[in-house]
Parts: sequence; structure tokens; C-alpha cells
Amino acid sequence: MKRLLYLDGKWVEGTPPVMGAMDQAFWFATGIFDGARAFDGVAPDLERHCARALRSAAFMGMNTTQTAEELVEIALAGCAKFDKGAELYIRPIFYPVDGFLVPDPDSTRFMLSIYQAPLPDPKGFSVHLSRFRRPSPETAPTQAKACCLYPISGMAIREATDKGFDNAVLLDPDGNVAEYATSNLWIVKDGVAITPTANGTFLNGITRQRVIKLLRGTGVEVVEKTVTWDEVKAADEVFSSGNYAKVTPVIRVEDRALQPGPIFRQARELYFAFARESGLKVPR
Repeated sequence: MKRLLYLDGKWVEGTPPVMGAMDQAFWFATGIFDGARAFDGVAPDLERHCARALRSAAFMGMNTTQTAEELVEIALAGCAKFDKGAELYIRPIFYPVDGFLVPDPDSTRFMLSIYQAPLPDPKGFSVHLSRFRRPSPETAPTQAKACCLYPISGMAIREATDKGFDNAVLLDPDGNVAEYATSNLWIVKDGVAITPTANGTFLNGITRQRVIKLLRGTGVEVVEKTVTWDEVKAADEVFSSGNYAKVTPVIRVEDRALQPGPIFRQARELYFAFARESGLKVPR
């Protein structure tokens, strides 16, 4: 599939080497990235993803010279280089080149990759409870979308697939539900949509925030609260929200089978209606 990288002010095809063995980010995993989507000629919430990338870089000790508006402009220009209607993943990246443990802020490097990544079919996925947990803000840079946070997701997914599941539910340090290994978690009980309150141990996703707003706007009660694993197992519906797949149902929680429910379907329909109506337009 086609891949483009914006590097040093120009677009190049493929995945050229960009990091050296002595680069600070290679040693110490201080890079950050963000992810946005383009599909059907629109890029929903692209400006919010770009702004979050800049906040993440600043939190990790980097100096950036770009504005969110400039990142949006670069991303849309790159999307326009693909076929009309292509389903794309947009990834702004910042990482420091110099410094030992502490990054040299002025050595920050910027790249933006865009590549074809079809939206997954919302057929649903299975989950189990992982032995891994999300870290507290005192133990990891949870306020940033930092690269160093993702190995634990990979370990949780590997554990899940080894046990015959597609994904994993991770708890927070206090033993309450945080999220899936790859996205934010939702349950429904008695018609109420419930999602774990953003407590600093997991990313308060942009798609999560959007779904909360859209559901509340149509009169659905949405509650952000502490969620237990027992509540997930007893829920009427379980689904996820995240940038990569947007809104997707869970069809099995360990040994319990579930069906996609009405709140999930409403959330998905609302999200894609919003995206197509309000997403930034890819220039043609």
C-alpha cells in the first residue's frame, strides 16, 4: 500500500531510514506520535490530533516550531496525494536527536507519515482481562501520547492472542478498569452508556470525547465513573472507541458472548455522520 513521509520540508515515498543509533529517542524512547484518520474525503478532528501532538512533544521536553494549523495544512496536502476516498492513517511524529537521559529540546525533529489503512470491519472483537496494568502518572508520561507507553499494549495483545482473544482489558494501578490495549472502553447497562473516568492512567481519547458529546447531544445518558471488571462482565453491551477503528463492538468477554447493541449502533452512526458532515475536507 502507498506510504508517504513528510520529512525536512518535502514528501518522500516509502519508509526511508530517519534515526541513528546515537539518537536520544532511540536510546530512551522519548518520541511521541499522534494518529488521525482520513476517509470519504474528510479528516475528522484532525486539528485536535495535531494540537495534541504538540502538547505531547512539549510534555516530553521537546521544542517544536510548528503550529497545529501548519500540521493540519501539511496533513491535508499529503492526503490529497492519495486516490479520492482512500482510507488513510495520519501520524505526526516528534522526537529528540540529542541529549543523554534528558532530551536536548532544540534537537527536536518532526515528521508526518500518511499511509493507506482501511477502516476495520465492525464485526466485533473478543477480550479477556490482562495481567498487565496501565501506569500511574507518577510512574510514566501518561499525559503524552508517548512511544514508550506502547510496549505494554503490545505485551497485552500478545498475551490475549496466545489465549485465543483479539484484545485485552487493562486495569489501572488501583485495580479498576482503564481501557483496552488499543482503545477506550465503553459498557452499557440499562440504557446508560458508561466509560471509565479519565484519571490520568490512560489516554482520554479524542474519539472518546467526541462520542460522549454526540451521545449526550441526542439524549443518551453518558456516565464517566470508576468501572470494575465485574461490571464489564455483566454489561448489556460492551464496545470501544478509538482513532484506528472508530466505534467497534465487543462480541465476547472471556466466556460470555455478546451481540452489538442499540447504543453501540447509535454511537457508530452518530460518529460517522459527524465525520462526514464536519470533518476537514481533503483538498482536490
